[in-house]
Amino acid sequence: MTIAPDTPSTTLENSYAEDGFVVLKDALNSAEVAALLAETARICRGELGAIDGAVASSPDESDDEVIRRFLCVHYPHKLSSLMLDTMRHPAVVEALTRIVGPNVKAMQSMLFVKAEGKPGQAWHQDEMFIPTRDRSLTAAWIALDDATVENGCLWVLPGSHRDGVIYPNREHDDPRYDCTVESFDFPWTDDDAVPVELTAGSVLLFNGYLLHKSLPNSGRHGYRRALANHYMSAESLLPWALPHEGQNMAQADFRDVVLVAGRDPYAYKGIEQLRQPRIRPDRDGGCDR
Repeated sequence: MTIAPDTPSTTLENSYAEDGFVVLKDALNSAEVAALLAETARICRGELGAIDGAVASSPDESDDEVIRRFLCVHYPHKLSSLMLDTMRHPAVVEALTRIVGPNVKAMQSMLFVKAEGKPGQAWHQDEMFIPTRDRSLTAAWIALDDATVENGCLWVLPGSHRDGVIYPNREHDDPRYDCTVESFDFPWTDDDAVPVELTAGSVLLFNGYLLHKSLPNSGRHGYRRALANHYMSAESLLPWALPHEGQNMAQADFRDVVLVAGRDPYAYKGIEQLRQPRIRPDRDGGCDR
């Protein structure tokens, strides 16, 4: 992994605080990326376990035919020990401890495939979907292919995380994007957006309040594969689901988590298996709302 040397004004922490994102160039080596790509094919074929909403593949289909049916698989770390190990990747975790703190837990993984023609995702903030108590939510977006403007890399609005405001959202019918709602009524325009192009093996770390989006893969061939993991401070409760009976919302704490650094102050609560691997609707055939 190569990161520019820290100076008083350009430390990883300062860049992240100022812009809401930072790139870890070449955090994964080529062998690690190749292994994750091979694992992607096994996951999409259903060889590692069931995926809710996936169409079963047949032995006579090529990996390419199978993979391009998918846009995104949620929770691949529950199917693959390699994906779980990557959630704990030392280069990513070291950076997370500098940004989030010494104690870090993960709660979600998403394996994006995005073949040519597949849609992107409209402007949104991850914290809107995964609410933390302390604004510590951080995504690690690992490029498994070179991510370019042509094949649908992420676009960000630098600094849009600073106010800690969750902007309103609405349904949309924009064919460029999948079925996820879009954020709106924020004080930036598309002219302020910056594309984040990455080489395979590089990682984009970004704040849960940062507005970001992606456009369709408009390339003539190939994929824009990426593994995105979400992390937060282990000291913070995670009110990602309704509280148990007899609890109030302030006590709600989603416990389907993976500790990746330090200690878990809430380990006494145990770990629950609450979410199962599933696919994300890609607008093909409409959105089930």
